[in-house]
Amino acid sequence: MRKIACITLGMLITILACAWARMSVQDEEIIEKRLKAPYLDHTKPLEERISDLISRMTLEEKVSQLMDQSPAIPRLDIPYYSWWGECLHGVARFGRATVFPQPIGLAATFDEDLIYRVASAIADEARAKFKAAQEMDNSGRYIGLTFWTPNINLFRDPRWGRGQETYGEDPYLTSRLGVSFVKGLQGDHPKYLKAAACAKHYVVHSGPEGLRHSFNALPSKKDFYGTYLPAFEALVKEAKVEAVMCAYNRTYSEPCCGSTFLLQDILRKEWNFEGHIVSDCWALHDFHERHKVTSTPAESVAKAIKSGVNLNCGDLFHHLIDAVAQGLVTEQDIDGALSRLLRTRFKLGLFDPEEENPYNSISSDVVRCQEHQKLAREAATKSVVLLKNNGQVLPLSKNIGSLFILGPCATNSDVLLGNYHGLSDNLVTILEGITSKVNIGTKVEFRQGFLLDRNNINPMDWVASGAKAADAMVVVMGITTLLEGEEGEAIASPFKGDRMDIGLPDNQVAYLEKLREGNDKPIIVVLTGGSPIAIPDVHKLADAVLFVWYPGEQGGNAVADILFGDQNPSGRLPITFPESIDQLPPYQDYSMKGRTYRFMEEEPLYPFGFGLSYTRFRYSDLKMKGSIQRGQDLEVKVKVTNAGEVFGEEVVQLYLTDLDASVETPIHALKGFERITLKPGESKNVTFTITPDMMSLVTEDGKKLLELGTFRVSIGGSSPGRRSEMLSAAKPVEGIFSVLSDG
Repeated sequence: MRKIACITLGMLITILACAWARMSVQDEEIIEKRLKAPYLDHTKPLEERISDLISRMTLEEKVSQLMDQSPAIPRLDIPYYSWWGECLHGVARFGRATVFPQPIGLAATFDEDLIYRVASAIADEARAKFKAAQEMDNSGRYIGLTFWTPNINLFRDPRWGRGQETYGEDPYLTSRLGVSFVKGLQGDHPKYLKAAACAKHYVVHSGPEGLRHSFNALPSKKDFYGTYLPAFEALVKEAKVEAVMCAYNRTYSEPCCGSTFLLQDILRKEWNFEGHIVSDCWALHDFHERHKVTSTPAESVAKAIKSGVNLNCGDLFHHLIDAVAQGLVTEQDIDGALSRLLRTRFKLGLFDPEEENPYNSISSDVVRCQEHQKLAREAATKSVVLLKNNGQVLPLSKNIGSLFILGPCATNSDVLLGNYHGLSDNLVTILEGITSKVNIGTKVEFRQGFLLDRNNINPMDWVASGAKAADAMVVVMGITTLLEGEEGEAIASPFKGDRMDIGLPDNQVAYLEKLREGNDKPIIVVLTGGSPIAIPDVHKLADAVLFVWYPGEQGGNAVADILFGDQNPSGRLPITFPESIDQLPPYQDYSMKGRTYRFMEEEPLYPFGFGLSYTRFRYSDLKMKGSIQRGQDLEVKVKVTNAGEVFGEEVVQLYLTDLDASVETPIHALKGFERITLKPGESKNVTFTITPDMMSLVTEDGKKLLELGTFRVSIGGSSPGRRSEMLSAAKPVEGIFSVLSDG
């Protein structure tokens, strides 16, 4: 029996070995055949690869790849992919990363080169983190290379909680900074994207947050083409942005994600957009649940696909199977949408050998490397805006005898992060930054003193009297993302993230009044926030005011650099700060009349483009022609001098006013800016080119037209106006030129 068993076992081993050999040969043949497939051959033309892959997929497989979490298809070597990534100011919701200032703070730098460098650093970290996640076999939402950034909606109203994500209220500034960000993020390789950017939210989308799923934006055609579209057009045409996200709301009565006018007529046909279109998250549900333009999910997804949406953030696109069965869409419609998505994945190199894509060689050491931390500090420093410096109380001496720091935002890391943020293992709070800067012999004390947005429950106050005894007080106050943000994010906001009162919480002003009472010691207010705060009382009570936004992981160091004079403040406001909410038109009105510095006739508290310095700048010697022929460029030169005693950076700003327009045009419109550095006594000549496009107006029916007539050029350190001069901004120089006939 033992012998028979052995023979049987030996025969079994032989049989299994033969079977294994046959299976191995078959597997090798399958693998070899698969590798010969055109879609896996990186040397083949891109369109051939896309067509080949689509031809091998079933309808169900195609539909599965049209949703933000696209499952793996093992038989075709298609891995799982998450399309939803965030990197508003650093790789977000994906663990450790360098946290740069919130975009509204980045906008305050007025620095295109800086924005490019920040975006490039973000893309490097994204590549490194994605590779590390793959090596861990870690996947899921936010772990990808397609990022739904930047937000280039116009911050048309200070009440909007998401304005912090934008580059401010001006179409030109938003366009220039947005283009720089996209170019930095996507890289400059002729074949591969470093990461894929997305222009959002297209279009006419800027609050109210509580109505975003149902409201219908009906701007005039003049405002639509002159204010809401330019940044999107610039990112598509100049930056070649890879994706565009359509918004939740309706525009001209059609859901933005179901509008052939927006997605086909303008985006595809007029601008020749070649990338993919993604819906905002769960926006397609709004078609039938809130906008009531469809009756069923199948009708909603059919409308979206037919209108031009390629990718569904959410899972409603699984109803496309039903939509095909009902004849609402064809499989060819689905193929068209899928081809655009696959093009992005191929451009990211996700189907190519690792060594073919140079971005795959980016090391994990780049994440929060010393260079990136230094860049975050530079960005934060350049974003800080000095709003008041009465009697030049700033900068403070590092050898000050005693300093009292108080306020709810001094130790709050939330004010560093903003929203849509990553995580850092070195968040430097404002208290930490100040403490690290002063002489070790300086007496420094900290007490919070008061709560963020409500009166202290304990009426006893041991802080105010102690603070008044110090040589100076730094009061760190303002708002946080608890009070402003996206729908559902700002958990302390009674208006789903919006602010219906744009002033400071009353208790903060009351405590500042207490500190000022009977006290002549310097009070320096450091304000945090992502949107304009109406602070006329603070302006009167404080000796100096710094607005620091949500400054990122190095925010504390940057604020301390400014407070103690290691850096000269050079940030400029990318949005107007009103005196009060009474200066604002109705929030739900999308007309630009009375809005932003371009159309606001009342004097604001702080004007667009404004910011003080520790030195003085003088503008002189404006040179330009007095007239040009229609269609010609106009070159404008100005001399800028540092007339003070310290090194400084100035943001030179050019504004244009059409004095003979046949329709309403902006009172002033930014058409050029340049950041320059000047030593004490040094002068530089700055040259701008005003193009015919910059001189053109938008008619009531939305047509762009260059009329004959007279224009005023203003160049200075802020937007023109009486308030800028009252606040001691550099006095601008002005000139007049005329556009004559074609000759």
